[in-house]
Amino acid sequence: MILEKIEKLLSEVNDLKASNAEEIEAIRLKYLSKKGEITALMTDFRNVAADQKKTVGMKINELKQAALDKINSLKEQTENEESGSDNIDLTRTSYPISLGTRHPLTIVKNEIIDIFSRMGFTLAEGPEVEDDLHVYTKLNFAADHPARDMQDTFFVEQHENDVTKNIILRSHTSSVQARVMETTQPPIRIICPGRVYRNEAISARAHCFFHQVEGLYIDKNVSFTDLKQVLLTFAREMFGAETKIRLRPSYFPFTEPSAEMDISCNICGGTGCGFCKHTGWVEILGCGMVDPAVLESCGIDSSIYSGYAFGMGVERITNLKYQVKDLRMFSENDTRFLKELDRKSVV
Repeated sequence: MILEKIEKLLSEVNDLKASNAEEIEAIRLKYLSKKGEITALMTDFRNVAADQKKTVGMKINELKQAALDKINSLKEQTENEESGSDNIDLTRTSYPISLGTRHPLTIVKNEIIDIFSRMGFTLAEGPEVEDDLHVYTKLNFAADHPARDMQDTFFVEQHENDVTKNIILRSHTSSVQARVMETTQPPIRIICPGRVYRNEAISARAHCFFHQVEGLYIDKNVSFTDLKQVLLTFAREMFGAETKIRLRPSYFPFTEPSAEMDISCNICGGTGCGFCKHTGWVEILGCGMVDPAVLESCGIDSSIYSGYAFGMGVERITNLKYQVKDLRMFSENDTRFLKELDRKSVV
């Protein structure tokens, strides 16, 4: 009877399987602990006939050794599996990894910065969450100017008694120019790239946020001729040596005189097409001589110094280079769109 029980347990031990340390410990307790199956056989061994004790004793020892060998084998197997899995980084991106490219807006912005850097302009940056004082007041905006209304500007915090203390999302990077003029004495020659926000309905031609690069030069005897030459150099560097420019009178609160600059359409060469509305010209930026009132409000003597400023939309320039018809595509993270523009830039 006891021999049959030993054979049955030996068969069980040979078929044992475990996938972790907890399961192996459970097996050890079942067979080799003080209350285990093999220890219980020793109680039955006392009742075995004397002529069978040797045979039964040998079988019990064989079963015990088989159980020990099986447990050690299972331990070694699970340890090898765990050490092998340690070499796998479960946080890494699965293969194959697609290589990305720089966003077209970043490419164009960096190209604009590079062109003006070669002309002596340095980079200046400022906060996107600004106060009214630097976005509007110091830039000669009237107290009742439409840009200060909630339908045009995103307000973060509104001050009832003093509009200059209103906290807003900047609507242009000119606020950086105001901050630099406050803390720096001329000569000043800077460009200010960054993201700006306006409360506009999102469509193919407008968005509630976009990117600008603005420039400022303040020194003695700065003239409109200096401005024109800098902008002509930029246009030819950006769009080709044959590019022509024209300046049309305009109005901005912070410049006087003010102008908007058009370039000859780089698609049709100025002969007229659908993109330029058959005029041969495409508007790309606004510019002008810094209003003396702005200089004075920022602590610069307008009787000694003069200067010019200009500003352009990065999306506008990118549209001209890549001929994108929908502004929304720039912020939708559609990889098909980005790959298409990447191919165009290579060509």
